[in-house]
Amino acid sequence: MSLIIKNGRVLNPPTNTDEILDIKIDGNIISAVEAGIVPVSFDTVIDAAGCYVMPGLIDMHVHFRDPGQTAKEDIETGSKAAARGGFTTVLAMPNTKPVVDNPELVNYVHDKAKSVGLTRVLQVGSVTKGMEGKELSDLQGMIEAGIPAISEDGKSVMDSGLYREAMKIVAKENIPVLAHCEDINLVQGGVMNMGSKSDAMGEKGISNAVENIIEARDIMLAEETGATLHLCHCSTKESYDIIKEAKAAGVKVSGEVCPHHFTLTEDDIVPGDGNYKMNPPVRTKADRDKLRQGLAEGIFEVISTDHAPHTAEEKSKGFASPFGIVGLETSASLTYSELVLTGLITPLTMAAYMSSNPARILGRKDLGDLSVGKAADITIFDPKAEYEIHAADFVGKSKNMPYENRHVTGRVVKTIFGGNVVYEA
Repeated sequence: MSLIIKNGRVLNPPTNTDEILDIKIDGNIISAVEAGIVPVSFDTVIDAAGCYVMPGLIDMHVHFRDPGQTAKEDIETGSKAAARGGFTTVLAMPNTKPVVDNPELVNYVHDKAKSVGLTRVLQVGSVTKGMEGKELSDLQGMIEAGIPAISEDGKSVMDSGLYREAMKIVAKENIPVLAHCEDINLVQGGVMNMGSKSDAMGEKGISNAVENIIEARDIMLAEETGATLHLCHCSTKESYDIIKEAKAAGVKVSGEVCPHHFTLTEDDIVPGDGNYKMNPPVRTKADRDKLRQGLAEGIFEVISTDHAPHTAEEKSKGFASPFGIVGLETSASLTYSELVLTGLITPLTMAAYMSSNPARILGRKDLGDLSVGKAADITIFDPKAEYEIHAADFVGKSKNMPYENRHVTGRVVKTIFGGNVVYEA
């Protein structure tokens, strides 16, 4: 028995395909992509007329809080949120409790995700033991256990010598480094963007330099070691120039932007609402516009969510609450509404930024591609659907986000993972 997706607008960046085609799936592999596939009696048919058919979305940056903080999220609820958002692969950051700094914990996450079976959860390994910045984690052991990348996400490795050693090790194995760029000595208790809004609210600010200094340092280390560097959640206007210059110099660097950074500015912040507290913070209109320009030009080539669940009680403390918002269930709609409908990027580029480019950076030739022989991971997206975002509709455990009642266009209607429909609207 085959699964056949009929009449959809197939968007496949690796082959530059944007046309009405059918896709046939046998088992967990794509077996045909062509016009006019004729089903036989026992085939299952999905009519995708009017919809985009994209490679399964890949999020390079999520927090599933498992092990140790499962009141906020766990592998199962995170996988459900991912499937609802159209994601068939996610990279889980290691700042759990305990920190994922050894192969045993990598195996724990991978085994649990496989038993849930809703999305491919790839566990990222921490750079240092306990994320304490003092000695390297068992990088080789974690690489053998199948980590897709290393990261100290949630902070930066401030010891440049130690970080360089880590980069040397992973460069040999073609494992990328996912960098959270934050000079901890410059943060000084900041909770939001430094500027007139933080002054007006009486809150301590986080300057652009906090991010930019470490971006520049990490690029220099990547150039020296030959490591593949991916800059997480870029939020500043200067990051555009920093990455553009590094790419021109031949450094293996890429950058991601999160929907909250290309949709919101500090002017949107509601004082006292912890759902507007994130790290890095939402910044000025000039910063947001430069991020949009960078996405339009391909300087930034990945859209990730930094899905960061927290309990309602934690987030009720305003700007004394923890940093972070959830994003898996809103990312595709916000990207389509804010970037595609406004003409900044094409639907094909959306598919590249949310699937094919992450797959390429991770060296996963089986993913992010709707060609014959590739994994049957597919997202079906209706570009005409309009709805309002409501946290009450979310299937993830936590609801912390600043988009309540926001009107958006475009939504994921089906997610197919390994040839199986794991979500339908």
